Amino acid sequence: MHDTAAAALSPFDIAALLVVAAAVFGYINHHYIRLPHVIGLTIMGALAAVVLTVLNALVPSITLDDSVSRLLERLNFTQTLLQGMLSFLLFAGALHVDLDRLKADWLPVLLLSTVGVIISTVVVGVAAWGVGMLLGVQIAPIWYFVFGALISPTDPVSVLGVLREENVPASLQSAVAGESLFNDGVGIVVFTILLGAAVTGADFSLGEGARLFVIEAGGGVAIGLLIGWLGFRALRSMDEYTLEVLITLAVVMGGYALCSQLHVSGPLAMAVAGLLIGNQGANLAMSDQTLDYVNKFWELVDEVLNSVLFLLIGLEVIALAPGLRELVFGLAAIVITLAARAIAVGGAIKAIPAARLSTPGSGRVLWWGGLRGGISVALALSLPEGSTRDLLLAATFAAVLFSVLVQRATLGKLIDGLKASHSPAMEKSEQSGPSSD
Repeated sequence: MHDTAAAALSPFDIAALLVVAAAVFGYINHHYIRLPHVIGLTIMGALAAVVLTVLNALVPSITLDDSVSRLLERLNFTQTLLQGMLSFLLFAGALHVDLDRLKADWLPVLLLSTVGVIISTVVVGVAAWGVGMLLGVQIAPIWYFVFGALISPTDPVSVLGVLREENVPASLQSAVAGESLFNDGVGIVVFTILLGAAVTGADFSLGEGARLFVIEAGGGVAIGLLIGWLGFRALRSMDEYTLEVLITLAVVMGGYALCSQLHVSGPLAMAVAGLLIGNQGANLAMSDQTLDYVNKFWELVDEVLNSVLFLLIGLEVIALAPGLRELVFGLAAIVITLAARAIAVGGAIKAIPAARLSTPGSGRVLWWGGLRGGISVALALSLPEGSTRDLLLAATFAAVLFSVLVQRATLGKLIDGLKASHSPAMEKSEQSGPSSD
């Protein structure tokens, strides 16, 4: 009966349930719990999953947890995020990044979103391999590097949300946002390459991996420039805000679908297209009225999808049934990902003095602000079924939940502390030269 009821729900019914749940939980959090929106929804989603599990254990005939699990399976969190939500979220985030300020810090952004992701993948892979050996885990070593690739990208939704709330210098805000937007695309490309080698059992070739990386990443950037330019020309040819909003929507949906067909990086394409339309389009192709409508439309899209995304992350906890080994590995993963982020930031920036960000304390913001989120969860859920997936999924959830519940909750305090200790320098950060952290 429960199977039939779950199967009878249409995609619209499932979307309606998620939006209603996000709205109800958001209302409760806003009026009574008063946690930051993202944190509140994640905690309430996780608590709902735990309550369903406990109810099912106490009253087996209810089988509510099974029903929720089937709904999540039908929703296919991985495909929903990677093939749907991510395109909107990245474009919406890129619209608000100041390209001129991003150009000023192009070198650290480039290093962090490419070299930094690769360094983090290697460090996490090696460290996780060592922990796995201590725990007696019998899996092929390349799977640890697959985990390194899926956990290395930072989450633009979480990062941009905090930066909007905090009055950080515009240069640091643009650099952190830009790095977060682009390292998603790079991380997904690296993950895809490593996962292909892990699944097929073929020896990983650094040369072949580099070739695939150039094709997917370079192709994504090229498609992003193309669709962004086409959208810009269309916007410039008219002054009709309803149609112009529709054009931006077509750029996102049509562009991402094209990238999927061409097997190039859709996330990178969306970041590039969003930067182009949010800067050149806003300055040269939109009237003030159109710009206001476009910004409000994409802010609303971002907020709604953001709410549903973090509710889903909380609900996905119901898919876990970790044993002692998974719990230990998950706790180790938290430490490993923090250490890898510190090494990646230090290695990518401090190794080249000219690539350091100008804002004092930026290194610590980049490290602690390297939040993990839905993208890592979606990639972990896309792994083939089996004990390896269960182990890596537990580690991913541990790192993501720590990131959302601890790092995001305390990032504002870190920024406030840096403002207090570096306030004169931060006031002048727009005019000053490079500064070490």
